[in-house]
Amino acid sequence: MTRLKRFIQARSTAVWGAFLLLSIFFFFVYPLVRLFVLSLQGKDGFTMSLYWSMVTSARVQKGILNTIGIVAFSTLLSVTVGVFEAWLIAYTDIRGKSFLRALFLVPFIVPSYITSLAWSRTMGEGGFLSQILPAILLPDGFTVPTIYGWWGIVWVMGICNAPLAFMFCLSAIRKIPRELEWAARCSGCGPWETFFSVTLPQALPGIAGGTLTVVLAGIDNFGIPAFLGANKGVNVLSTLIYQEVMGFGPSAFGRAACLSVILGMLALLCCFVLWRMLGKNESLESMVPDMRPRVALGRARWKVELFIWGFVIITSLIPLVSMLSVSFIKAYGLSFNLDNITLDNFYSLFQNKKAMMALFNSFKLSLFTGSVALVIGSMAAYVRIRRSGHISRFIEAAFTLPYVLPGTVFALSMIITWIEPIPGWRPGIYGAATLLGLAYVVRFSALQLRATASALQQLDRSVEEAAATSGAGRLSRWASIIIPLAATGLLSGFFMTTAHAFTELTVSSILGSVGAETIGMVVLNFEQSGNITASCAFSSLALLLLGMFLIPGAVLHRKNSARGNGAE
Repeated sequence: MTRLKRFIQARSTAVWGAFLLLSIFFFFVYPLVRLFVLSLQGKDGFTMSLYWSMVTSARVQKGILNTIGIVAFSTLLSVTVGVFEAWLIAYTDIRGKSFLRALFLVPFIVPSYITSLAWSRTMGEGGFLSQILPAILLPDGFTVPTIYGWWGIVWVMGICNAPLAFMFCLSAIRKIPRELEWAARCSGCGPWETFFSVTLPQALPGIAGGTLTVVLAGIDNFGIPAFLGANKGVNVLSTLIYQEVMGFGPSAFGRAACLSVILGMLALLCCFVLWRMLGKNESLESMVPDMRPRVALGRARWKVELFIWGFVIITSLIPLVSMLSVSFIKAYGLSFNLDNITLDNFYSLFQNKKAMMALFNSFKLSLFTGSVALVIGSMAAYVRIRRSGHISRFIEAAFTLPYVLPGTVFALSMIITWIEPIPGWRPGIYGAATLLGLAYVVRFSALQLRATASALQQLDRSVEEAAATSGAGRLSRWASIIIPLAATGLLSGFFMTTAHAFTELTVSSILGSVGAETIGMVVLNFEQSGNITASCAFSSLALLLLGMFLIPGAVLHRKNSARGNGAE
């Protein structure tokens, strides 16, 4: 009887395991397979004709060159700024580091399309700088350079992605053993020689990881080119995919699929090149980050502080203040004085049914995404941490792939799949909020997986083993041990996931439709229709509501990180 019971349990476990793996493949991997297959389909079977027509098109060639050039220059800017900021925080004795770290992260926390909107209100025609600078500093007739165009996209994208490089580099630099630098100085090396011969090589893996992340973020970005490049005819691959999908036509999805595969391959190629160039570099790291300053700036400290605070204020605060000020102006271009200030822009928003519906949709979708991702992401993280092997690595890769690939590529794969997932079955969810919710869950569950995995790594496996020995089942162990002890990490992932879903633009711009608008779609529509004061007011309101997810998430993430450092 006991053998029969064990056989039934083993068979039941195998059946459920196979079902879960098939489900993961169907929801997370299958759409990408369908996308690739569509790009090869022609009237007479599989063909490369669509690829040939795309790569020989002057418009696509220009889009590819724009993508490569913008990502390259913006990455150079991001990494330069990020490494410098990380070095200042980790090595020097400047004051106010906690406030500076928070301000460094502002361009990353604020959605990139809102940052683009803020910069356009700062350096656009009739913007903040065009009104203030000529009157104070510059001669009559001077025109402030516009943020719209190729170099404007590079600047804003570089500023938005610099915090990614900063976070990677800060962790790497703090773990460099200071004994290596002391040895170099004792051998006669000066400060700069020590930096280039010891500090920089030891930090190279962190810089490589930051560079890789920045490159992928630049390739993925849709909002900045859409807001700052459309009026100047500057297209990148992500905006070309959007135009193809929105243009429809007999072969629109096929052409968009080809562009998506090209963009996806470009992302993978960048990963491969970066890891080939920098992945073999090893660094000697101490177990615990060294938080003490290593460089005393002396009399130059106040000059360095003045420079870095000025840079942060210009890049992080002034654009947001400019956008906020425009939201209170009667009409864009008027000077900011008491006669021109009004609250009508906000009153109009609350009377705008489309705007209010978008707020409700985004709020509902974000909570749904966070709740579902909390369950499936945590389960996947548990399998990955507790049961290492090929199956767990497949699960991790399946969850990560939709998040790593550009949003336009992922969104198109969801359309292609869910129009008819299985031959003969048309669920009718294309263009509905249901597909958006499904897409958000698939794309952002990787965030929950990472947060939960980090929390589970800090739990001693022996506690679960003791509970299992005492007769506690899986559900009982989760309820009594894992959830209470890993609650901070679980909730940190939940708030992180909901925050990303709340202000998402790329996926919703392709999958959304009338009645299923989101915050990002309405801001884009306001901007494209020339209703600048409404777009600023709505973006300001969205940022205020975004704080509901970001503030608790940041507090919990900090507690989880502190707990992890304590465990080390």
